[in-house]
Amino acid sequence: MSASYTWSPIGTVHTDVPDEDVPRRRRDMLSTIVVDPRYEPGLAGVEAYSHLIVLFWMHRTPRPASLVHTPHGEPDQPARGTFALRSRNRPNPVGLAVVDLVAREGSRLIVRRLDAFDGTPVIDIKPYDYYDVFTDIRVPDWSNSARNRVRT
Repeated sequence: MSASYTWSPIGTVHTDVPDEDVPRRRRDMLSTIVVDPRYEPGLAGVEAYSHLIVLFWMHRTPRPASLVHTPHGEPDQPARGTFALRSRNRPNPVGLAVVDLVAREGSRLIVRRLDAFDGTPVIDIKPYDYYDVFTDIRVPDWSNSARNRVRT
C-alpha cells in the first residue's frame, strides 16, 4: 500500500473562536464554511437538510509517533488504538463532524458544532439523512464517562 493520493479542498472553515476554545461537540460554536466558487453549484438543495457531515483536514495536527494512546491523555485509562478513539492523533488527520446547518448564504454555510480551527481546509460536505441515523449503538464504558458528555 504505497500509493499516494492528492486532493484539493472544496472550502475553508472560518470562525471567530480562538483555537484554545475549540472543544469537541460544543453546541453553541458557530463556524462558516466558505466553499470555493467553482463548487458552489454543488450546494444546490443543501439548505433542505437540517444537518450535514463535514470532512476536514486537521492541518495543524502533527502526525503521531504512536498508534496507541490513552483516551484524552489520561494516565488512569488503558491505552487504546488510534482507530478506537476519536482523537486528532491519526496517520491521516481527517476530521469528521455532524453539524447543524444554520443557514446557506450563496457559497457560505453557517454551521453549528464544527470542531475545526479557523482556516481548516474542508475536504467534502455530505447531507446527513436517515441512512446515517443509528439508534442502537454500542460504545465502551469509558466513552460514556461524564468528561466525554456533550457540552451545552
